[in-house]
Amino acid sequence: MGLFNFFTQDIAIDLGTANTLIIHNDQVVVDEPSIVAVDRTTNKIIAVGKRAMMMDGKVHENLKTIRPLKDGVIADFNAAEGMIREMIKLIYPKKPLFAPSWRMVICIPSSITEVEKRAVRDSAEQAGAKEVYMIHEPMAAALGIGIDVEEPTGNMVIDIGGGTTGISIISLSGIVCDESIRIAGDEFTADIIEAMRRYHSLLIGERTAEQIKIQVGSALKELDNPPDDVAVNGRDLVTGIPKQIMVSYQEVADALDKSVFKIEEAVLKALEKTPPELAADIFRRGLYLTGGGALLRGLDKRIAHKIKLPVHVADDPLRSVVRGTGMALKHVHKYPFLMQ
Repeated sequence: MGLFNFFTQDIAIDLGTANTLIIHNDQVVVDEPSIVAVDRTTNKIIAVGKRAMMMDGKVHENLKTIRPLKDGVIADFNAAEGMIREMIKLIYPKKPLFAPSWRMVICIPSSITEVEKRAVRDSAEQAGAKEVYMIHEPMAAALGIGIDVEEPTGNMVIDIGGGTTGISIISLSGIVCDESIRIAGDEFTADIIEAMRRYHSLLIGERTAEQIKIQVGSALKELDNPPDDVAVNGRDLVTGIPKQIMVSYQEVADALDKSVFKIEEAVLKALEKTPPELAADIFRRGLYLTGGGALLRGLDKRIAHKIKLPVHVADDPLRSVVRGTGMALKHVHKYPFLMQ
């Protein structure tokens, strides 16, 4: 039996639009950007994760970089399968004598269709999974935060990922009502690129926009502890010559204003659909923010000001979902109702 357990290994995967995280033996063993670099002539994957991200926007005609997921779902089946396979290899840097069989739990957006769900399952099976379970992201996030999902109590979880923002009311081990919009981290990045082009005639790439978002990203134009202005390099659209400008957090807050407003509207819409007894629970307990978007400065204060309810940011919002997925995998017999 011990030999069988050795050859069947459990892993929990948060297959995200921006980042993929894998938990094995209760440890986050892989935390890499969801991107692959492919040789156009042979169609072979030559790099994944951070190495592929370093190549993004800098490749020649024989190479291309692909983001296999878009808006939380698989957009390129072959690239997704290759990415999962290569990231699983990162768990064991030294190739084991016998390749283990994998039992996987993968988290999926709550708004996913049956066809999209099938694509996730097929990709995992092609990458070497013998058993595949799926769990909805809001439920995984709730477990990761430490919420008792089996209680007859309403909890509102807002998971702002790379491709989608999922807003869910959870009670009695199920999602009572949810709202999902395709406004999240990627949209914030696109807003910053557009703002640099419009106000400074400066063309920047996705990686630079991502760095701006991390260093001076803000949902409010007035912060208690404002970050320093950041130097941004790009190509001047007027002269065609590379140039550098300084960007402040107020400028970024202005660029992100419309997207943050859409998230606020989606939160209000979800609250409107909430049954009154659960609404009373949410009034007492507040809302929980998870996902990479929760790290945007001032976002919790802005949402709290809009809906007049307390908003709590998870301790480690980037890893809440994968931690919850790992818990679901560890207690697969306790949470069979969560699995798809």
